Amino acid sequence: MKSAMTIAVLGATGMVGSRVTEEAGARGHRVLAMSREPADEDPATPNVTPVAVDANDSHALREALAGTASLGAVDAVVLTLRTMPVDEEFLVGATRTVLDIAARLGVRVLVIGGAGALRSPDDRNLLVADNETYVPAEIKPVATAGIAQLRTCRSHADADHVYLSPPALLEPGVRTGRYRRGTDTLLIGADGRSWISAEDLAVAVVDELEAPGPDPLITVVHHGAHPSP
Repeated sequence: MKSAMTIAVLGATGMVGSRVTEEAGARGHRVLAMSREPADEDPATPNVTPVAVDANDSHALREALAGTASLGAVDAVVLTLRTMPVDEEFLVGATRTVLDIAARLGVRVLVIGGAGALRSPDDRNLLVADNETYVPAEIKPVATAGIAQLRTCRSHADADHVYLSPPALLEPGVRTGRYRRGTDTLLIGADGRSWISAEDLAVAVVDELEAPGPDPLITVVHHGAHPSP
């Protein structure tokens, strides 16, 4: 294993953030679990320190990340934010703030985005956000916000970042530790579905932090058949 890092997870109480926190802590990394209402410290979850910060408050966000990083403690930030209903302005603003801070401090950022920014597997000229096979009309605003978030990342040349798009379906499930990795095109699993468990997405996140690849946009999909419920 790579030597222990300190990883700040912003959105640590969400479906993905909580699993990234658990995965990183279990591997021996120190985790700063950042959220507006952080969970209480759990003795069963090693190496995790809850940190209260509201991502809507750009000043507080700067203080939380820069203040911690000034101690030389932070090696990477995982940004995993979602709002219901979707708030594109907030998502883009928070992403830009984190990238600004990271660029000044030399900290790597892994942004967990959306599948809408990927190319369709059967038509590389068609974004998944515009493909009704994967994105029905009612969730189009979510996909559009993810594209805006990716554009924000691409426009920030000074920051060291990677944007991770999940497959079309992301849900709580089982940690198998197995997944297939790609770049800018939506992946389809061996069972014909584009999906992954949040647990295995967390595995991919920590793998990428431990051994960064060269691609600024990556995606993953479950490796194997969908497990029986």
